Amino acid sequence: MPTLEFKGKQHVYAHHLTVPYRPLVPDAGKSLHPAEADDNLILHGDNLHALKALLPRYAGKVKCIYIDPPYNTGNEGWIYNDNVNSPLMQQWLKDNSPVDGEDLERHDKWLCMMWPRLHLLRELLADDGVIFVSIDDNEQHHLRMVMDEIFGEGNLIGQFAWKKRSGANDAQNKVSIDHEYIICYAKEDVTLEGIEKDFSRYTNPDNDVRGPWTFGDLTCNKTAIERPNLSYSLTDPATGVTFECNSNRVWVFESDRMQRAIADGKVIFPANGKGTPKYKRHLSEVQSNRKPFSSWMETEMNFVATRKLREILQDQRFDYPKSVDLIKQLIAQGSSQDEIILDSFAGSGATAHAVLALNKEDGGNRKFILVECEDYADTITAERVRRVINGVPGARDKALQEGLGGSFTYCTLGNPIDVEGMLTGESLPDYAQLAAYLLHTAAGLSASGGLDPQNDNGLFYRNGDTDYYLLYRPEIHWLRSNEAVLNEQQARRIHAIGRKARVFAADKFMSQRFLSDLGITFCQIPYELHRNGSGGR
Repeated sequence: MPTLEFKGKQHVYAHHLTVPYRPLVPDAGKSLHPAEADDNLILHGDNLHALKALLPRYAGKVKCIYIDPPYNTGNEGWIYNDNVNSPLMQQWLKDNSPVDGEDLERHDKWLCMMWPRLHLLRELLADDGVIFVSIDDNEQHHLRMVMDEIFGEGNLIGQFAWKKRSGANDAQNKVSIDHEYIICYAKEDVTLEGIEKDFSRYTNPDNDVRGPWTFGDLTCNKTAIERPNLSYSLTDPATGVTFECNSNRVWVFESDRMQRAIADGKVIFPANGKGTPKYKRHLSEVQSNRKPFSSWMETEMNFVATRKLREILQDQRFDYPKSVDLIKQLIAQGSSQDEIILDSFAGSGATAHAVLALNKEDGGNRKFILVECEDYADTITAERVRRVINGVPGARDKALQEGLGGSFTYCTLGNPIDVEGMLTGESLPDYAQLAAYLLHTAAGLSASGGLDPQNDNGLFYRNGDTDYYLLYRPEIHWLRSNEAVLNEQQARRIHAIGRKARVFAADKFMSQRFLSDLGITFCQIPYELHRNGSGGR
């Protein structure tokens, strides 16, 4: 498969693996009556670090991702700020200047920005999940090649064209580009939901015992030269009237099968002997109640989305918000009623609005996760969500006036969890944060809900035939004491439960051979932070 080479690719190729894990820190003052541990999330912070922070809990659990990254038009003002250990990237960071149209490396910078984020998004995606990416002509061709490489060329579901405006009056080349693209990939071999078919035309005026039916075409788009076996005269047995075959559009069946269809009452001849016979297609013969989703999308345009946002945030300005109706259509295609939806370039919060609106319409329980790095994460992104939840009195939409209901937890990113910080005591995560991260990195698992110790032995998670234990307190003096060390008495209590066990602790008072005889694998912290796999020491 052809791959795209760009400046800096070798330096960012595995950068997503080196991004430090930073725990989520809830901000109760900016949250809106959060209800439970798996509440909706709005996360303020660099989306590369935010995506890494979501992995311990959400890896493999997000059903639908929608992102609207910078289009790299040259006038958006975005800045490359990933701290990659490379002279090239360090120079980009040092320059700290917006990527504009005069920047000869702007395409390289954009691709270096997208590469690690797409990798982390794929990790978060469920096996049957899909990702939609909005883009325009500036980077569409590059994005396709990068996503082919990361998601797999065979996992491209389709490329949609969305009509964003009715036309431009001042196009320099006299071509009005009125559409954008939405590229869709699956993590594995899955399909979209499709559109529900309209069966209202099926009726049963003659009380056919086979049920409702409608008229179907009895011809096909082939000529008599192409299909001579489908070109013949057809006679109505009731009237004797003969119907000649159109040489440019022959019958759909060969003669023998056509006679069987006539005998079975499946062919309807014109009552006046004029016209073309029709096929009686019964509803019971329909194999699917869904039809394909068109690649040409027409929803509310940009100016409508802007007007609706002004109804909600009268005192705030946001350029080019995405259409809620557009995102609703995409979410409906990529997920069912009880799934997790992620947007890591959240902007004005349209994705959360779309999720809440869909839940209101169909009684679903979809959850959203928004990530926004800019300073307006609270004043625009989260504020829009607060208002659509509580209600917007001046809105034209009645449901929006009343409020869509819901809640969310507003979070920021904590200090990185790393070996050096834990050894010195300068950065000690709380128990649940460390447990979730160890479970993900050392065992490849993601946990739902809280991860608090369930007994004195530090049991915090069970999966299959294995129990997971963590002996830990976020206190450096305790971690340096014998209380933080796995002893023989604890090991024998764990063994007595009769299940395999993996124990995370600062140290142990016995050999791994002794523990192996008890069915216990020991994992030393903080060194287990970056193990990635199933080993122990």
